[in-house]
Amino acid sequence: MASASSSSEMQPLAPAGYRRAPEMKEKVDASTVDLEAGTGETLYPGISRGESALRWGFVRKVYGILAAQLLLTTAVSALTVLHPTLNATLSSSPTLALVLAVPLRSIGVACANTQGKIVLEALILTSAVVASLTAYTFWASKKGKEFGFLGPILFSALILLVLISFMQVFFPLGSSSVALFGGLGALVFSGFIIYDTENLIKRHTYDEYIWASVELYLDILNLFLYILNLIRSVQSELVDPSAQNKAFCELCQ
Repeated sequence: MASASSSSEMQPLAPAGYRRAPEMKEKVDASTVDLEAGTGETLYPGISRGESALRWGFVRKVYGILAAQLLLTTAVSALTVLHPTLNATLSSSPTLALVLAVPLRSIGVACANTQGKIVLEALILTSAVVASLTAYTFWASKKGKEFGFLGPILFSALILLVLISFMQVFFPLGSSSVALFGGLGALVFSGFIIYDTENLIKRHTYDEYIWASVELYLDILNLFLYILNLIRSVQSELVDPSAQNKAFCELCQ
């Protein structure tokens, strides 16, 4: 007891109004930062470091699910493109292609009717666009930029794309119009990637990781399909001279 009291007497008490040195406070705060959250910097201004670390965990979970979805879709698409018998069967039977659209994840049926070179070009372009837009959105959010205003614009553009798609059933578009439509669709879903990525960063709750991954998956899937249609229509015009003449006449009109 005597030694305990003597040791406590030897420790000076902090005077009233004492504050910890700023460098000591920074050390304490740094020790509570999740190292997996990167450098400890926040996702966007106004969020605490603890909340940012939790948000990073949510982001990693969503992109993990998204990666699994994309890998499965890529494997199915590669199977339909590289398997001659399955490719020929789907190409010659529209009814069977429609029936298998869901189990083959739709994109596999689209790839079955396309040359492997065109599919690869569309895949490379889609990957580059998605990676660039995702990196930009994370950077812009960190700088405090907002993309919520894109919501009504993108919704209106999506309705327009759906209406044009239905019109194509009764009034088929020419090659140049299909290429233009593909470029418009690619632009719209590029905007959706930015918008939904910002929702992932800022707005989705931690329980909505499935919904967030589905949103991004559909954005990437549709972006790929529109780029695929764009490249396919351009390639058909280059290969078929009559298609070029038809496109020229359409522009003249």
